[in-house]
Amino acid sequence: MDGDINATAPGTTPPDTDPARKRRVHGMLKLYYGLNEEGKTVDQAESMDPCDINGPHFDPEVYLNKLRRECSLGELMDQETCMVKQIRSLDSDMQTLVYENYNKFISATDTIRKMKNDFKKMEDEMDCLSTNMASITDFSARISGTLQDQHAQITKLSGVHTLLRKLQFLFELPARLNKCLELQAYAQAVSSHRRARCVLQQYSHMPSFRGIQDDCHAIMDKLAQELRQKFRDGGSSAKDLSECVELLLQLDEPAEELCDKFLSHAQSRLEADLLGLEAELRPPLSYGPTAVTDPYTGPAHRLSVEPTAGSPTGPSSLNNPFLSPSSRTDILEFIDRGCNEFVSSLCLVIASYQELFVNRPQEGELASKNIPQMAIGKLHAFVDALATRYFSLVERRIQEEKSVGDNSLLVRALDRFHRRLQAVAKLLPGSAVPSQGTEIVVRAARERIKQYLAALQSFYLNSLTDVRQALAAPRLGGSSAGVGSHLGGPATGKEAPASLPELLSTLSASILNQIKSVLASVHLFTAKDITFSNKPYFKGDFCSHGVRESLVVNFIKFVCQSSRQFCESAGDRGGSTPPALLLLLSRLCLDYETSTITYILTLTDEQFLVQHHSPVTAVTALCGEAREAAQKLLNHYVKVQGLIISQMLRKSVETRDWVNTIEPRNVRAVMKRVVEDTTSIDVQVGLLYEEGVRKAHSSDSSKRTFSVYSSSRQQTRYAPSYTPSAPMDTNLLSNIHKLFSERVEIFSPVEFNKVSVLTGIIKISLKTFLECVRLRTFGRYGLQQIQVDCHYLQMYLWRFVSDENLVHFLLDEIVGSTAHRCLDPAPMEQSVIEVICERGATCIPVFLPLTVPPASLSSCP
Repeated sequence: MDGDINATAPGTTPPDTDPARKRRVHGMLKLYYGLNEEGKTVDQAESMDPCDINGPHFDPEVYLNKLRRECSLGELMDQETCMVKQIRSLDSDMQTLVYENYNKFISATDTIRKMKNDFKKMEDEMDCLSTNMASITDFSARISGTLQDQHAQITKLSGVHTLLRKLQFLFELPARLNKCLELQAYAQAVSSHRRARCVLQQYSHMPSFRGIQDDCHAIMDKLAQELRQKFRDGGSSAKDLSECVELLLQLDEPAEELCDKFLSHAQSRLEADLLGLEAELRPPLSYGPTAVTDPYTGPAHRLSVEPTAGSPTGPSSLNNPFLSPSSRTDILEFIDRGCNEFVSSLCLVIASYQELFVNRPQEGELASKNIPQMAIGKLHAFVDALATRYFSLVERRIQEEKSVGDNSLLVRALDRFHRRLQAVAKLLPGSAVPSQGTEIVVRAARERIKQYLAALQSFYLNSLTDVRQALAAPRLGGSSAGVGSHLGGPATGKEAPASLPELLSTLSASILNQIKSVLASVHLFTAKDITFSNKPYFKGDFCSHGVRESLVVNFIKFVCQSSRQFCESAGDRGGSTPPALLLLLSRLCLDYETSTITYILTLTDEQFLVQHHSPVTAVTALCGEAREAAQKLLNHYVKVQGLIISQMLRKSVETRDWVNTIEPRNVRAVMKRVVEDTTSIDVQVGLLYEEGVRKAHSSDSSKRTFSVYSSSRQQTRYAPSYTPSAPMDTNLLSNIHKLFSERVEIFSPVEFNKVSVLTGIIKISLKTFLECVRLRTFGRYGLQQIQVDCHYLQMYLWRFVSDENLVHFLLDEIVGSTAHRCLDPAPMEQSVIEVICERGATCIPVFLPLTVPPASLSSCP
């Protein structure tokens, strides 16, 4: 039968595999038993309708009669079909219920059968236990009856035995204490004496106990003396010292005196650790004649380490960040030694002291003396005094850490120093030691910022020195004579001249890389694995004021200020600063204004998560300062180059006898040199700056001599025709002509383009030429020579300026001023001037290096 029930028809799905059907069956069972979802009975009102097929008062006859009356034949057939389906569904559900619960029924039957067997066995065991308990009760009653008479006697004898043992302990106590004293078992002796002290004190009026008490007092006094001697001698471990103090306290020694002795003994050991640390700060410094590689400039820059008198590596070089003592341990080893020796010993002293004097339970008379408060005050003073000495040694060692090559050792040392001081904070709450240690870390970080700023400034100045050497390298290569900067034209020596764009790119990239390297080194202070990085200072002020303002912003300001200092050199030639360096620095500052400053500050803010809670330097302010420096450098470059050319023109005018000169046959050499230098400057500026905007040139810009000098010639031509009754002053005509001419600003600020720079240089040069001419007197041939020179300058200079009318106007002024100062004004024919100038133009190259100082041209005709 079991097989029939568990069998499943082929091709059908087992009932357990249909969850919807299973839920429906469970719902029907709950409905049948009147249960809700929680399994509780639901009180429902009974339906009295006999036609309710689900109600208890259902009447089949009434239900059928109702259907016949109300339904048609088709509806009756449908109702029958529906009822058949419901009957079949109920049969199927009942069969499923049997299938699902059959195994449970079988299991329940087995369980009940097994329970019957177990309970029968348990019943037998309970009967056996009851019998045994009855036997035990009977046996105990017989024993009690037998010993009842001797119980009082046994109790009395036990009390007497205990008393005799105590008396034996008291009589043997002096011998026991002497034995402990010989074996140096001080703790056992003190413990034995404390056990008997109260009894001896209580019965001290009895002679026998009085003698034992006196003997014990003598022995304990001797023991106390040995403990005090051991305490004073020192040399014992902290554990032995703590045991000694504890025993003395148990012997009623004054707590304050013990505190002072304990701290004095501990101080001697801690001072020995401090002396060891101080000894490491005084090793001899030794510097050999070797070279040390600058960690910021690489192998190309070597610093001499051998000290010499008056040299940067002499006695003043002890603070050089790239030099380190040869025999001194690094700062991490120093901090490790201080933490492992001094700080660890200090923590052990604090823990032992608190255990003995502060956290010790106070009983009896000690509770009224308030010993913990007294002891904690002495401990704070003791710790603060020693910590101050230790912190001074640590700060001295940190100040000696001048090398900025690797910052990880310093940060790790400070992290270990700060981490170990937290143990003091846990052992001694309220101590100022942890906060003082944090201040040391903060000061070290600030000092490190200053060192990195000084290193960046030194690197920048060294880079400028390298640039100056690179600019001067072609001179050392044997270049030929010339005037001005050597980077404008091709090299004539064996070495090729340095390229300004390459120098600018190298300088800018090296500075930016050093800034990134410094930021990476400084970022170690804020690393997540550093314990002090979560302090408020390192999350706020260190990032905003320390790194951003004190390091990055100050370095950018230093670059701008040091660049502006090149414009403050004295002398007509701009001092010893090469003009090419002024031009390069002006472009560097302009690049900083356009992009570099914004990039550096954005990189700093992102890397250090700078939050501007307090006012900081705005990016626009730094960019404005950089642009101001670039403008000043470019203006000074124009002034220096203009003064160099002006010096040549002034020498050429002052050293010539213009009254007795010969008839001109050629263009003077100085005019050719002016054109050559201007061309070289044009090439040099064009390497770094854009072309700029020019006004439209006329088609005959190089052939406008007649129109340019027409006013002076017309004055000379028509002046003899004026009658004496109506004379016409030529100076009046010249002044009237100037009234209608545009005013020329000679030293106006230049724009950041090549045309504006060349215009400024040419204005300064021609203005100098004009002023020199006004100081001289000319003869006929002197006037003609000036005509030739000015026509030659006009043929070339108009190409470099933004407005060619500017050149025409200045050259016209020069010729007109010469005519006014001429004793015999007889201008040269225009055709002759053009022949001379064209012949002079075919005899010179256009590009020549500018390497010979203007003083060598003082003898030029």
